[in-house]
Amino acid sequence: MKATVSGHCLCGAVAYETDGAQNWAGYCHCASCRRNCAAPVAAFFGVPNGHWRWTGVDPAIYRSSPGAARLFCDRCGTPMAYATDAAPDEIHFYAATMADPASYRPEVHYHVDEALPWLAIADELPRQRD
Repeated sequence: MKATVSGHCLCGAVAYETDGAQNWAGYCHCASCRRNCAAPVAAFFGVPNGHWRWTGVDPAIYRSSPGAARLFCDRCGTPMAYATDAAPDEIHFYAATMADPASYRPEVHYHVDEALPWLAIADELPRQRD
């Protein structure tokens, strides 16, 4: 059995827990994720539905584009998760919200065609353009 993963927002109101099941872990370089997080890149991990739950208050939802929902704490503003119709069987949690973010192990870079030219991440992870 995989280790439980938990996380929370800055104020602690919105919190989650997973049973450790994970579909993938990676960096997203798309403009939408960068703007949502006010950061040059976002780190996510995908968890299959049925393997996670909210343990604090439910997050607020912002529908940023058709078929995309960004979940966040409406008290402190922390981005918590992303859900998309393109992956209806999973939720994507932001790795920085993990109780132990040092345990995060990314596997891939997504949307590198939108990566900022001034951010150089020197790793050997695979890179996907879309």
